[in-house]
Amino acid sequence: MSMIIGLLAFVAFLMVVFEEVIHINKAKSTLFIGTLCWILAYLFPMHGSGPEQVSEQLNENLLEIATLWLFLMSAMTFVAYLNSKGFVSSLVQRILPNQLHERTLMVFLGGFAFVFSSFADNVTATLVSLAVITSLKIHVRKRLKYATLVVFAVNSGGVSLITGDVTTLMIFLAGKVSIPNLLLLIAPSLCGVVVLAAMMSVRMRGRIVFSGEHQPLESNDIVISGVFLATIFATLFLNAFFQIPPVLTFLFGLSCMFLVAQYLMRKKTNRNILNYIREIEFETLLFFLGVLLIVGMLKEIGTLNYLTGMYEVMAPQYANYLLGLSSALIDNVPLTAAVLKADVEMDLASWLSMTYATGVGGSMLIIGSAAGIIAMSKVKELNFISYLSMFGYLLVAYSVGYWLTFVLAHQVL
Repeated sequence: MSMIIGLLAFVAFLMVVFEEVIHINKAKSTLFIGTLCWILAYLFPMHGSGPEQVSEQLNENLLEIATLWLFLMSAMTFVAYLNSKGFVSSLVQRILPNQLHERTLMVFLGGFAFVFSSFADNVTATLVSLAVITSLKIHVRKRLKYATLVVFAVNSGGVSLITGDVTTLMIFLAGKVSIPNLLLLIAPSLCGVVVLAAMMSVRMRGRIVFSGEHQPLESNDIVISGVFLATIFATLFLNAFFQIPPVLTFLFGLSCMFLVAQYLMRKKTNRNILNYIREIEFETLLFFLGVLLIVGMLKEIGTLNYLTGMYEVMAPQYANYLLGLSSALIDNVPLTAAVLKADVEMDLASWLSMTYATGVGGSMLIIGSAAGIIAMSKVKELNFISYLSMFGYLLVAYSVGYWLTFVLAHQVL
């Protein structure tokens, strides 16, 4: 049965890759196979487990999935409202000049995504950064490059803070690294983003003209955006000092948005603020659900444990490098958990290298990170194949960031 489930997971991966060929939506295929794997686990229990053990495993996975789902729903509702009101595009028009060189815009987007994801979560940083791209009328190939840079920069920005990336938090809580150690990741991570931006902007010689007309920013939208920012900072503060789960704070912020908007709009519109939930890309959420169900089953049948065998046949720095690339195919959370549970012996520099690898390695494929999956749903030209055409650029940038991390950590620590 383990082989059958592994084969089904591989089929799901192929169906995502060839979505444009088979014309089956990736959310449908992954959800079908994800649920099928768990049904098979009930029908044909493995390793001597019964229905009670399978139910316990399923409930544990569903709790993790529900946490991510609710967090995504909260963040996407905020962004859906601000986008529908044109707030993000209007704000960008006010910040940027009337004309901007394409290379300058590449630097601006990369820097903004990197910094914003360091303080906010990856999902929010991706949604806000992509809102800038989708508002521009540019060539398809250039839009793909901007979106690729956003995905890589968002994943790179969060690895140096325990609130920026889940795997960073896991490694920190395991006592493998400290907060001052993690700050060493800022420079190498930023270098990787700079290298990627430089490579992809080589043939960009044009200028982008922004609309000279600035749409007025309504007071209601400014207040809602203030609630959004307050929610982001409250999430960081409450998680860092009181260990309050980010999803709880974001749901509270969403409820504040509903109440504030209800009061502000009581005389101006008849539209219920709750209707903006319907504008969320539920296709993205269903895709997440299917992928995480598949990965959860792979974790339960022990497939992920084979990856820790790399540390027995090669040096940690090379195993960590490959582990990061593996996270483009398999969720980085169970990968990190597998290494931590195996109690692999590594020095501090290697643990920092692993932190970078598991946080940024998922950028290699569009399905390897939350940022990539969201980008695929927001930028219509972006799919598995089109993103794969950027793999060479991404591999170089990832390699630069990884080996700079390893060298710097060995010299400083």
